[in-house]
Amino acid sequence: MMRNNKKRAAFSLLELLAVVTILGIIAALVIPRVVVSTDKTKDATCHHTRGEINMAVEQYYIHTGSWPADDLSDIAADSNYFPSGIPLCPASGQPYRLDPATHRVVGHAGVSDHTP
Repeated sequence: MMRNNKKRAAFSLLELLAVVTILGIIAALVIPRVVVSTDKTKDATCHHTRGEINMAVEQYYIHTGSWPADDLSDIAADSNYFPSGIPLCPASGQPYRLDPATHRVVGHAGVSDHTP
């Protein structure tokens, strides 16, 4: 009788352990960079949205002769300014507010107001 000398093609436990270790190291390097990048993007979007709301506040003042309420409810009620409603901060989900002294959007109430 002839013996079958075919070897099974399989990975050893040591090879699998090496692959899992390498993937873990790669994940440990990549994931923090993605998270930081996402946070920076949300902060940049928050800053851009504040600029858009500031332009709407100025237009509201030009058209009505008065500043909108500090909670922006006047602009929110008028669909000519934000038909879909005033956006919330993408970083915190909080609504924006106006500084009563300067009538500029300064961020939102909360732990982090993203005010530059």
